[in-house]
Amino acid sequence: MDKTIDIDGVSLHYRDSGEIDLRPVIIMHGWGCNVDTVASIENIFKGKMRVINVDLPGHGKSSEPPSVWGVEDFTAMMEKFITKLGLVSPSLVGHSFGGRISILLSSRGDIDKVLLVDSAGIKPKRSLSYYWKVYSFKAIKNTVLLLCGKKKGTEIVDKLRGKNGSADYRNSSPRMRAIMSKCVNEDLKYAMPSIKAPVLLVWGEDDTATPLSDAQTMKKLIPDAGLVSFPGCGHYSFLDNPFGFKAVVSSFFSI
Repeated sequence: MDKTIDIDGVSLHYRDSGEIDLRPVIIMHGWGCNVDTVASIENIFKGKMRVINVDLPGHGKSSEPPSVWGVEDFTAMMEKFITKLGLVSPSLVGHSFGGRISILLSSRGDIDKVLLVDSAGIKPKRSLSYYWKVYSFKAIKNTVLLLCGKKKGTEIVDKLRGKNGSADYRNSSPRMRAIMSKCVNEDLKYAMPSIKAPVLLVWGEDDTATPLSDAQTMKKLIPDAGLVSFPGCGHYSFLDNPFGFKAVVSSFFSI
């Protein structure tokens, strides 16, 4: 059932299925995605657990955050969401960006189990060419703002960002682009040793967005973590190998 809840002025859309007395599991999609992207994961749990599939703020049918949020702000929103729905010891499923929130939530909350799917959370290693590109852009940005003024200059800079950024970046609004830039540069390794819940890491071995080395680092830092990787699969391992993914998830959650 599609529902909407207002939390601190943000309209949050989610799908809630399953009996209220079943074990709850919250599914959080990746950046630029929505509840439909992870519908196949939702279907694995249907009839066996209470499944809550959330459109994160700024995605799907949920409204954008009121300011430039970091991972902490998204996590605080989900903590309030859990409280408002009266969920006790929910399990979490986080794909990519949704994994960031799952990591912080489980590092300090009462969480039953955590499934991290091709999760973000490790700050990517940057090459010299990356820093050259970043600082060159900053120089151009400052020059454009100086010559064209703040209003016109900001419009030009936003267009330049849109042309040069990733597909996720290009398809986002100016505010969501700023949020993405902020969140991507947050390293959550500090929170991982505090996770007390059992964690299963499921990864595509050919993932280039969040490489398998990230999963291996998470496995070392999270006290009770296991890792399953699928050969020939990329960043959407749950779509690339749906049968293997379902088997692993069903075993982990005993459903």
